[in-house]
Amino acid sequence: MTGNATFRYSDTAVLSVTAVDAPIVVTSKDIDDQLMATYERLGLRPGMLEALAGISERRWWPEDVSFADAAAMAGAKAIAEAGIDPTSVGLLVDTSVCRDHLEPSAAVDVHEQLGLSSACLNFDLGNACLGFMNGMQLAAMMIDSGQIEYALVVDGEGSRRPQQATIARLQGLETTKEDVLDNFATLTLGSGGAAMVLGRASTHPEGHRFIGGVSRAATQHNALCVGDLDHMTTDARGLLEAGVELSLDTWRDINGAFDWTDLDAYVIHQVSKMHTAAITSALGIDPGRTPVIFPTRGNIGPASVPFTLAMHADGFEAGQRIACMGIGSGLNAAVIEIAW
Repeated sequence: MTGNATFRYSDTAVLSVTAVDAPIVVTSKDIDDQLMATYERLGLRPGMLEALAGISERRWWPEDVSFADAAAMAGAKAIAEAGIDPTSVGLLVDTSVCRDHLEPSAAVDVHEQLGLSSACLNFDLGNACLGFMNGMQLAAMMIDSGQIEYALVVDGEGSRRPQQATIARLQGLETTKEDVLDNFATLTLGSGGAAMVLGRASTHPEGHRFIGGVSRAATQHNALCVGDLDHMTTDARGLLEAGVELSLDTWRDINGAFDWTDLDAYVIHQVSKMHTAAITSALGIDPGRTPVIFPTRGNIGPASVPFTLAMHADGFEAGQRIACMGIGSGLNAAVIEIAW
């Protein structure tokens, strides 16, 4: 059986969405300079990160800032902007790909830092770069069902460790041209935190209403991007082609459930210049309605959709229709419509 999963929400709204920048700017030229000897030995040109990916810089956290710290900073900001009591949050979901350890969950660290209630259900949810959007789906289901009043979805990502390890490895004399290409995507990653507070639309008319959406799996592509904090290998071309195919299948199989042909904004997972151009072209989306952050932030994983939404929120107007569009390695895709 093939097709999309379709879902609609009746009483959920976004009350706030926030982004927190990592403070250390690392330019693509900085990375090229460190790999110059490797490029010269292999006959490669510097500048690929800007020319192909369109990424001029990304950010790193200081070494004493953990992934959970980044998620907690974004969460505290989101709670403050939503104007709610932290103890009223009934669900905390940490969707970060980056983890300092396997156990316990990162959510318990964030829960403690934010002073949330002992009645607040808290756990990690991982699904590569789609995790935050899955957290939004889960939160909306619990709010709609009446189980909770408020949910907080957080994410904290950091590219410092994987990029430092990758650069050191690529500086080795045994490095091949294929090694550089396989690790190219790692050098496009960025760092940042993002968070979203969701609540009942019926009690928060000022909120931004969740309408519904679709999701779809194409897990035959589960080996195209595999990584951990020290080593990530990516079939960049294969991942791009499979991602566009999955996006097209998802878009075409809406079957009248939604009409997304003329929305006011399409907030797409931020991967690169090539990815954004390929997706907008394939789906017939106006690139002018697709806000971007990747040129100066890189790919911040699951934080990229809420981070982009937060960075451009001031430009949205009440009543506008916005699609949040995510895709995660594996592959899985989802689209959620929000009435701003």
